Amino acid sequence: MLDIKFIRACPEAVKAGADKKHIECDVDAILSLDQSWRDLGVVVDGLRAKQKAASKEIGKASGQDRSALLAAVQELKAEVKDKEARLSEIQADLHKRLLTVPNVPADEVPGGADDNDNVELRTWGSPRDFAFTPRDHVAIGEAHDWLDVVRGARLAGSRNYVLKGDLSLLEGAVMRYALDAMVARGFVPLSVPTLVRTETMVGTGYFPGGEDQAYRCDDRDDLCLVGTAEVPITALHQDEILDVASLPRKFVALSTCYRREAGTYGKDTRGLYRVHQFQKVEQVVIDINDDERSLEHHRSILQNAEDLLQALELPYRVVNVCGGDLGQPQIQKFDIETWMPGREGYGETHSASRFHEFQARRLGLRYRDEEGRVHFCHTLNNTVAASTRILIALLENHQCEDGTIRVPEPLRAYLTGRSVLGEPLG
Repeated sequence: MLDIKFIRACPEAVKAGADKKHIECDVDAILSLDQSWRDLGVVVDGLRAKQKAASKEIGKASGQDRSALLAAVQELKAEVKDKEARLSEIQADLHKRLLTVPNVPADEVPGGADDNDNVELRTWGSPRDFAFTPRDHVAIGEAHDWLDVVRGARLAGSRNYVLKGDLSLLEGAVMRYALDAMVARGFVPLSVPTLVRTETMVGTGYFPGGEDQAYRCDDRDDLCLVGTAEVPITALHQDEILDVASLPRKFVALSTCYRREAGTYGKDTRGLYRVHQFQKVEQVVIDINDDERSLEHHRSILQNAEDLLQALELPYRVVNVCGGDLGQPQIQKFDIETWMPGREGYGETHSASRFHEFQARRLGLRYRDEEGRVHFCHTLNNTVAASTRILIALLENHQCEDGTIRVPEPLRAYLTGRSVLGEPLG
């Protein structure tokens, strides 16, 4: 959420930011509502002052004067109550509208309408030149009886799956390697709920606007399944004031994630690329309100993911996400797209985002500086590894001609030392 004071002071910047993100936002209507709220607040304060003064006079008055004052106080009381109710209505409407205002993107964010306009910043590694016709991950998984999408769909509907045997073990190996790598870099590991309250989804910027992507429980519980551990991690210190000496706080969590994938009917329906449930290791940073320090963290968490991909010998590219592909909360986002031979192209595997105080303001996430002043924190997050898409890249990039899969060196310790998975295929 943007500070209303910032919107008042820089309305054109807010409008330009919304336009760059291709998000509809009536800034003028918000400012008009804000002015009405402030004007009515002045009126209410004046009426309260009159009511207080009249109440004091009652004690001094007698007879008809006292009766007249009592009647006047009752009229003032009724008028105050009526205008306070209207003030609350305006305030609620204003808050609801403020939740829809997008964060202003950084100047470095390129213009563009969708992911086709994202700008490549760099690449690492080269797509493999196979001496044989490579299989895609579905063909590999089914040939080894590692992947069962038919029974997955029978159990839970389309875009679901069952991992079996060595593929299930490989998923566990990748997730544990990613978690261990982050712990070695000073991130505190967490085990967090994957069911959270609606207010937590609002606080992290997923609601309003992302309800169609989330799985929600019935109204008895007011709980949602998270699409990323970013949500409970970032909200961990909601409504708290942290000591500046405890910052930055760096957390990492391995969790199951759930996404409806609404609006993707008929898109990426084969295999594991776009599914409803997967495992993910997520990194989150909470720090002081400092733009340059946030940018340093952004580069660092991006590098964490790049280091993992390099260790797993997976070619990738980094893109600067354009305005039209940028979500409501982000200041800037870098995506990593990993090479997937079965797609004959790069597929998104990581998203590194910084938010400044956008999430923290919604969450009431603050810190007290050394002078005793209270500020909203800055927050950032990035994927370390998302299981299904990393599995696609591992199977397809490290397949051998005989159908076996070469295991990158860092994962071998998690697979009883094996360097190859699977038996040769006939």
